[in-house]
Amino acid sequence: MRVLITGAAGFLGSHLVDRFLADGHSVVGLDNFLTGHADNIAHLTGDERFTFVRHSISEHTFVDGPLDGVLHFASPASPVDYLEMPIQTLKVGSLGTHNALGIALAKKARFLLASTSEVYGDPLVHPQPESYWGNVNPIGPRGCYDEAKRFAEAMTMAYQRAHGVDTRIVRIFNTYGTRMRPGDGRVVSNFIVQALGGEPISIYGDGSQSRSFCYVSDEVEGIYRLFQSGEQMPVNIGNPNEFTVRQLAELVLELTGSRSVIRSHPLPADDPRVRQPDITRARTLLGWEPSIQLREGLVQTIEYFRGLDGSARMQPPT
Repeated sequence: MRVLITGAAGFLGSHLVDRFLADGHSVVGLDNFLTGHADNIAHLTGDERFTFVRHSISEHTFVDGPLDGVLHFASPASPVDYLEMPIQTLKVGSLGTHNALGIALAKKARFLLASTSEVYGDPLVHPQPESYWGNVNPIGPRGCYDEAKRFAEAMTMAYQRAHGVDTRIVRIFNTYGTRMRPGDGRVVSNFIVQALGGEPISIYGDGSQSRSFCYVSDEVEGIYRLFQSGEQMPVNIGNPNEFTVRQLAELVLELTGSRSVIRSHPLPADDPRVRQPDITRARTLLGWEPSIQLREGLVQTIEYFRGLDGSARMQPPT
């Protein structure tokens, strides 16, 4: 196949590029480096099956030649990023999704939307199945991301119904691993950077809020299987093992050997109290479930951060 992946220089997008190339496919990668970085795809220099285009999918986009798939992963995806860039986040979820779907329609290509567990908001149902409609505050500070993704899902389903585009929707839960940005504001990268730097570990509230952490290789495998499947309705891809934020902080301290202390800060507005995927559909439809447990994944992620040059590794979270 020949596929287009938007957000190809991002944390998750770059790993997805690798997964397609590993199976012998060709990839056109598109990214404007808003939150992605050239280092994430530098190892692909000289690979004839990979073409990179520096461009924003939120603007008119032309891709030469045939395509078998369009995978839309372009978007700020961490609270630090989308709170700093709310307009760009809303644009890539709306205009960007519209443009990507237009390419898929024109090329008669399969389309996959990278959606998020944030469509469930601060959930009143736990764990969260795909049938749950969510509890989202559309005018809160996180609404720029939550509603952008909810709109993107609606647009994707509209193209499926109105134009017959062969679509997929993956709802991604907390993902971590190599190529995370040290200052991206995600909880795993925050804690690792702070622990390695000897800085206090910042938790919000009392740390009892829960998250479910999926290692990036597991996440990408689930996404890849969904793209190859015939399933057109949303599918959760995430690790159903649930941990409190405080448990995560304590495990990071243990694995890094850090003497950092844990320091509490006020809970941000609309911060979800719980987050856990129901992956029954992924298990049944895709034969997928994660295989890497949190301790193993954190060891690999910590080693990646240790290997960064000093200025990058010690960069405090913004």
